[in-house]
Amino acid sequence: MTGKIFKSIVTVAVAVLCCSLLFVMGVLFGYANDLQAMQLRDELSIAAAGTEQAGLDFLEALDGSHYRITWVQPDGTVKFDTHAQTARMENHLQREEIQQALGYGSGSAVRHSDTLLEKRIYEATRLSDGSVLRISASQKTLWVLLSGMVQPVCIVVVLAIALSAFLATRVSRRLVEPINQLDLEHPMENDTYEELAPLLNRIQQQHLKITSQMQSLRQKSDELEQITANMREALVLLDRHGVILSMNPAAAGLFQADSDCIGTPFLTVERNPEITAAVDEAMRDGRCELKRARGGRSYQFLFSRITSGTEVVGLVILAVDVTEAENAERNRREFSANVSHELKTPLQSIIGSAELLENGLVKPEDTQRFIGNIRKEASRLVLLIEDVIRLSHLDEGVQLQKEDVDILDIAEEIAQSLRIPAQEKDVTIHVTGEHCTFPGVRGLVFEIVQNLCSNALKYNVPGGRVDVSVKKQDGHVVFSVADTGIGIPPEHQSRVFERFYRVDKSHSRASGGTGLGLSIVKHAAQYHNAALKLESTPGKGTTVTCIF
Repeated sequence: MTGKIFKSIVTVAVAVLCCSLLFVMGVLFGYANDLQAMQLRDELSIAAAGTEQAGLDFLEALDGSHYRITWVQPDGTVKFDTHAQTARMENHLQREEIQQALGYGSGSAVRHSDTLLEKRIYEATRLSDGSVLRISASQKTLWVLLSGMVQPVCIVVVLAIALSAFLATRVSRRLVEPINQLDLEHPMENDTYEELAPLLNRIQQQHLKITSQMQSLRQKSDELEQITANMREALVLLDRHGVILSMNPAAAGLFQADSDCIGTPFLTVERNPEITAAVDEAMRDGRCELKRARGGRSYQFLFSRITSGTEVVGLVILAVDVTEAENAERNRREFSANVSHELKTPLQSIIGSAELLENGLVKPEDTQRFIGNIRKEASRLVLLIEDVIRLSHLDEGVQLQKEDVDILDIAEEIAQSLRIPAQEKDVTIHVTGEHCTFPGVRGLVFEIVQNLCSNALKYNVPGGRVDVSVKKQDGHVVFSVADTGIGIPPEHQSRVFERFYRVDKSHSRASGGTGLGLSIVKHAAQYHNAALKLESTPGKGTTVTCIF
């Protein structure tokens, strides 16, 4: 802006100076011409008066170095001339000024030289005898005068340009400085030119509008960042060139990237050819899905193209951890298969025994044995169905009534009910500890204690022990059941709480178990937000601890 003001001022100054010089010189040149013509006329009148009185003697006595006097007869012949011999001069009758003088008493004319660098001014007057006396003088043209004044004009122009440049610099700086010092953050607080008031008011309105929009965008950005930061799913945003625009913490952990990856190509973070091919396919076709295992877990990758009108602007990558869903689906299938198998076994035994009785193929003395087998298998079937119903209720998260539960009382009650089975197996049960109450569902706590104690008894050895203890520790209620039984091999310890999972299927079926006891213990403990710990050594025994 300063440069434009400077150029404008200097250009205007030079243009005004040149126009002024031309105008002044033109006016002065015209004035000089008029003055010279008046002087010639005055000199002609003097010469005419002298010629009327003295004739040629007067003319011959004149000094004609600065002008030329010619005396022309009425017929156009030259009678006298101060600069040439009359005999060699042509007839002047047709000259303009001579014609005017003969006709009107006086005449004037101006004639240029061949080079246009000089011109002559003629003034003529008619004498009393009818002859014409003419006087003339040479005069330089305007261009000759200008060429002669080139040096002083150039000096004036240079000085004028220098002065105008100096003044233009100062003026432009003084004009621009208040504008450069404007506080655009607070436009209406500036003390500057009144002409800028509408502009500053407009800037103020725009500033308020932009500030409001920025606050709204910042709020939305913070909300989006908070949402994506707390997402369990991995989310990555790419531009149309595959450069990372955003990546939430879950995605950073999945792809093992850090915050420096923003602004870098996604290929530098993830080099898996299948993922890269999926990105290209989504960019081309609009959508792609891919399921892959990462870090021991299973992920469903969703690739979706983002478009604005007809232009592709980017890509969204969403990775969902489907490990739990796959495990749940696998467990569901296994559960369905196990339930079908577990139900089919006692039903086949019941149907087989009933058919033998119905067809009279059983000896009278064996009838009671077959009826007892039907009752035993039916009881086992009822137990299995009851356990399945309990697990279904726990899976559905049905809210049950809670009350203050004393787990030591429950443990002593169950130990008392197991005295006879324990004596038959030559196993002793000991319950120790202190009375500890906590809010819980008594029925579920009873299931936990009964299943753990029953298992400790079933899988024990003759002469073995079952030690049940209850104690308070760091604000928690710690319940544990330790036995001296056959123990659990290490490779099975992580799966014993699964439904229908049995370490020794033959032994479990012989003991009458359904395979759901420890699974019920696990879900009942989860309902109470309790932690389960299992420690077991094959041949030495098992200890299960439940911390409420």
